[in-house]
Amino acid sequence: MDVNVIEDIIKRLEQPIKLFEASKYVPIDLSVTNSAFSKVNLNSVEQFSAYIDNFLANHEAEVAYGGYLEVRNIYKRSSYFLEENRDARNIHLGVDFWCPESTPVLTPITGKVHSFNNNMNFGDYGPTIILQHEVGGHVFYTLYGHLSLASINSIEVDQPFNQGDKIGSLGDASVNGDYPPHLHFQIIKNIQDYKGDYPGVCSKKDLDFYSENCPNPERLLNLES
Repeated sequence: MDVNVIEDIIKRLEQPIKLFEASKYVPIDLSVTNSAFSKVNLNSVEQFSAYIDNFLANHEAEVAYGGYLEVRNIYKRSSYFLEENRDARNIHLGVDFWCPESTPVLTPITGKVHSFNNNMNFGDYGPTIILQHEVGGHVFYTLYGHLSLASINSIEVDQPFNQGDKIGSLGDASVNGDYPPHLHFQIIKNIQDYKGDYPGVCSKKDLDFYSENCPNPERLLNLES
């Protein structure tokens, strides 16, 4: 899905693409190069949450976003991201949107439910929904991770969602993998055999494949600087 395809999708949509009703967004850096963030004890979700809350307050913003292909230390706290005889998975493949728990998430593009699951590994997505879309002959998928349990309690495979519909809401640390509340949003071209899950973090060794299969969502969401 190159830039021209994304431009074609944007032109064919009837209304602007939105994930939230918020109007003030600010980019945030949670990479290994951020010296301020490196001082946060990531084993403490309270400290992590305080960092996010202070960042939003200092920037007078409602949503902090970013993280596509960002190399992060966040995942070192969980063995789930350490695969035997392979490099650690620490490169983020989607865009995270940090905002308060229970924030409603809107469907950015009309589609139908491909699959959903509660991914309960420590540091994993928690409740997750994947939508399938077809726009102008282009078939692709979007993933919504770290939702509330209520978001997946009453949905069904093939259930339609129109652009702008509420697809769910953000979960808290008790259900979302032990993170501050946020949405992991990811575009997937080829879903392979996955259902209710898809890698949101990869190793350097696998980066070429995943960066091609999971293009940057920021252009689609009109967030690129």
